Amino acid sequence: MRAFVSPACDDLDREVAVPPEVRRVVSLVPSLTEAVAVTAPGLLVGATDWCTHPADLSVVRVGGTKNPRVQAVLELQPDLVVANDEENRQADLDLLAQAGVALWVTAPRSVLGAVSSLERMLGACGLSRPSWLAQAAQIWQEPPPPERRTAVVPIWRRPWMAVGRDTFTGDVLRRLGIDNVLETSPERYPRIELPALPPHELVVLPDEPYPFAPGDGPEAFPGVPTALVSGRHLTWYGPSLLAARPLLLRQLDV
Repeated sequence: MRAFVSPACDDLDREVAVPPEVRRVVSLVPSLTEAVAVTAPGLLVGATDWCTHPADLSVVRVGGTKNPRVQAVLELQPDLVVANDEENRQADLDLLAQAGVALWVTAPRSVLGAVSSLERMLGACGLSRPSWLAQAAQIWQEPPPPERRTAVVPIWRRPWMAVGRDTFTGDVLRRLGIDNVLETSPERYPRIELPALPPHELVVLPDEPYPFAPGDGPEAFPGVPTALVSGRHLTWYGPSLLAARPLLLRQLDV
């Protein structure tokens, strides 16, 4: 480990007064939980109920990403709390900041942006760039397949919502030869009307945040090929990046 010079700036360009030595971290984001736990086992003392990786993670659970128990986080006396600007609610982050907690917020919008974000977040935890992150950066600089397809990427139904502009997920797909037809949407996660969708050659259905499955999702898009894919590998930016590219290429081959 190495000491991190404080203060440092997170992805929102906020100065964060990180302690000279970080020994206790609480993560409010599944992908950040996995990144910290794989890099430095034992550093995490708390995580959300949705933090499923690593599978053997044994820490105090502090509620969901959208409804963490702020008091439970504070009782863990963390040196640093790591969060994300779209997965966590601003009201909860404000309460933590008001309580004097060092709060590091990530906000990657691309794959290589996520690599940089993770390196700086781990640096705030007092950790050097891990080998898994260097390998992930190399994997994701490989060229995309020569043939490109257009797709819509629903993330919810009732109401229907999809991936729009300027997202990490959109960049993942772009690097796999898939162009999101809603990339020019004014919203990052717009509500959609299925009959009004632009022409597309593929529907990409991840199993999170909405659990799309063979009997729940594809039937809404008759006549269009659908690819059921791993939501973790499509939307998480942590050690899952190592396996994501070859796995998603196989799942998108429909």
